[in-house]
Amino acid sequence: MLQEIPTSYCYLLSAIVFIIGAVGAITRKNAIVIFMSIELMLNSVNLVFISSGNAFASMDGSIFVFFVMTVAAVEAAVGLAIFVMLFRMKGTVNADEASLMKG
Repeated sequence: MLQEIPTSYCYLLSAIVFIIGAVGAITRKNAIVIFMSIELMLNSVNLVFISSGNAFASMDGSIFVFFVMTVAAVEAAVGLAIFVMLFRMKGTVNADEASLMKG
């Protein structure tokens, strides 16, 4: 017999994952880790959309997830291009070294 996971558990898990992502984005200096933390935050929002859509028997949450996944894919592509350019110019992907104003 299949039991449904309560929506409050999904919200709690999503909040925990979002907090981990936010702390990672704020405290880390490596640009790749910062973008991975942002991806964690986007995935936690996707979990909220899916569980809310499931709770209200609506497909709206799934539609929003497709838009968020599109934004995440574009972010990954642009982020990779920025990492490659930053590494070629500075020799590191440290976020402190990313400012081009320093010279």
